[in-house]
Amino acid sequence: MGNIIQTHRSIKKTWKGTPVIEGAGVHLHRVFGFNEMPLLDPFLLFDDFRSENPADYKAGFPWHPHRGMETITYVLDGDVEHGDSMGNKGAISAGDVQWMTAGSGIIHQEMPQGNRRGEMLGFQLWANLPAHSKMMDPRYQDIRQKDIPVIKTQEGASIRIICGTVNDVQGPVKNIVTDPEYLDITLPAGKTFTHSIKKSHTVFAYVIDGEACFDPQATDARPNCGDGTLVLYESDGSDISVTTRGGGVRFLLISGKPLNEPIAWRGPIVMNTREEIQKAFEEVQDGTFVRSGGL
Repeated sequence: MGNIIQTHRSIKKTWKGTPVIEGAGVHLHRVFGFNEMPLLDPFLLFDDFRSENPADYKAGFPWHPHRGMETITYVLDGDVEHGDSMGNKGAISAGDVQWMTAGSGIIHQEMPQGNRRGEMLGFQLWANLPAHSKMMDPRYQDIRQKDIPVIKTQEGASIRIICGTVNDVQGPVKNIVTDPEYLDITLPAGKTFTHSIKKSHTVFAYVIDGEACFDPQATDARPNCGDGTLVLYESDGSDISVTTRGGGVRFLLISGKPLNEPIAWRGPIVMNTREEIQKAFEEVQDGTFVRSGGL
């Protein structure tokens, strides 16, 4: 067999989020959502919620339904209390992840609380489910900070592996249909980080703090991508390469297998047809939305 040739993915597009108000009055930055569909298939929406003012987030996200998709909440600072229609309740705190597969349907609430200083920092990602899994039993994967492995690479990177496998170390979130990878990466100044990506997967990075060059073909004259920037990669290439110059960077690296299916999307419910959406909202109204089993 011949040698495998690694090719770096180039950047397709970069942009920053837009301030929006969601839930009962939560101020956040929507990095991508309905308007970008299906550019990031299988991912639907990504929100950055960070604030030092409790008035921006305390109203929270009261009871609302989900069906046909997954919500992934990653908290870096503060607490988010949650509860659902099947009696589950609890909180996710700094460093914790909640990977909720809504499947056939769940009604829940999420109420950010912040930390002792009133600070809140976290992200929520929505991922689509394929048609054959949209009515699967709902489930939670609640992951505590202590259960997320952290590895150091020879390149100097520190990687929190939430989902996926790096250097034979597997993250705690498993058995997700879209075969995603979700990594939290910190890279010091003056280093280059290279990471293999599955050929068919959609890949994006999101800068949490600092800045870096996310395109190996870029010259020193090109600006870095800084805090709050989303970097969407082209589909061609077997790896991504990130280089830091004057300072370090912390970023999320997320990938998943595109579904290439029709999307019917209204609010928190994502199906394949308008008829399925209409049926879901009728069930919310008549009290038959939540099915038995699953949680």
